[in-house]
Amino acid sequence: MSDDRASATRRDAIRYGGAIVGGGLLAGCAGAGESSEPTDSEAPSTAESTATDALSETATAESATETTTAARGPYSVTIQPAGQVTFPEVPETWVAENASWADMGVALGLDKPSAVVLTGEYRTWHYEDIPGLSTAKDGTTSLWQDGISKELLYDIDADVHFVDPNYMINLIPDWDRADVDEIAANVGPFCGNTSFSTYPWHGDYPYYSLNEATEKVAQVFGRTDRYRALRDLRDETTTRIRERLPLEDERPEVALVSPGSTEPEKYYPYRLGDTTAYEHWHTLGVSDAFAGSDVQSFTSDRGSIDYEALLEIDPEVLLFYTDQYRTESEFEDTYRAYLREHSSASQLSAVQNGAVYPAGGMYQGPISNLSKTERAARQLFPDEFGDERLYDRQRVADIRNGDL
Repeated sequence: MSDDRASATRRDAIRYGGAIVGGGLLAGCAGAGESSEPTDSEAPSTAESTATDALSETATAESATETTTAARGPYSVTIQPAGQVTFPEVPETWVAENASWADMGVALGLDKPSAVVLTGEYRTWHYEDIPGLSTAKDGTTSLWQDGISKELLYDIDADVHFVDPNYMINLIPDWDRADVDEIAANVGPFCGNTSFSTYPWHGDYPYYSLNEATEKVAQVFGRTDRYRALRDLRDETTTRIRERLPLEDERPEVALVSPGSTEPEKYYPYRLGDTTAYEHWHTLGVSDAFAGSDVQSFTSDRGSIDYEALLEIDPEVLLFYTDQYRTESEFEDTYRAYLREHSSASQLSAVQNGAVYPAGGMYQGPISNLSKTERAARQLFPDEFGDERLYDRQRVADIRNGDL
């Protein structure tokens, strides 16, 4: 990359207004069974590095004034761990670390991002019945191409990267703080927060809730009124669902696992945590089948379990994080049919009772959360919810369009 090219970008005036946090840690996950690319949701990672910077204290987040145009003048938004990030104008193009941040922007009425780390992990089936919202990902680039190159980020030339800088430093091979600073200075800032799963290097700054992260995107793009409308819609929807749930002792214990392949002999377990990945399960008030056992979450020790361990726990419900989105019939043919014929899997209560379901990916924005909550409620409590639509698709479309 030449110095001339770096200086020629129209965004080389964008700079960090705050410090990037460092801290050593393992980050991210690789594809489960059928994918060789690293993902953040489904199976073990081999990519590790040690971050080398220390924590710098950052300013309190400031609200951005609502605007519908790009002519706003310089303004700042505080997003940990980047700190206070100054924008000379409202960004037009953007990159998202994963489907969580991508969905947040789309829910606020933006076009899909120019790139995500893995397009295969950006599951847009949630958009199928939102009026005016396409599931197509045309024009969205997969950043991961046997690594992530700075050259590709220069080519994409995005105004802002909703990517945790520590994600780049700890997960992506051959990246360090100097690389992050270079792209932030010459292209656009990194101002994401990896909130879907816990990491040792994340201990010095907060994990954002789904609402908090969406509000940050809204502040950057001047769409805080749409954020508030989305927040209210989600609050109203989840309240109505909770009011109809069975009593707590009548709700099932669920085991979240990622199958090692489409004919699994091992599984990567996930413990129900407090991050955004488990938002819909907390809404439904279910409990973790692994609670009280020796089984550790894959996000903690990168371990796996076999059928012996599953049979000892014998969860009421098995929920699969899988390598890709599958329709109900595809999930039936790929997983349930295999489990019913397997000598050990067929002994599991969940298999015998037909209570094996797709869990979806771990990434959640406002739209995908509404969709996942609805699907999970139908799966776990069919007598109460059946095939009922539990959230207002047209209202989502109206909010996206600014009709508040």
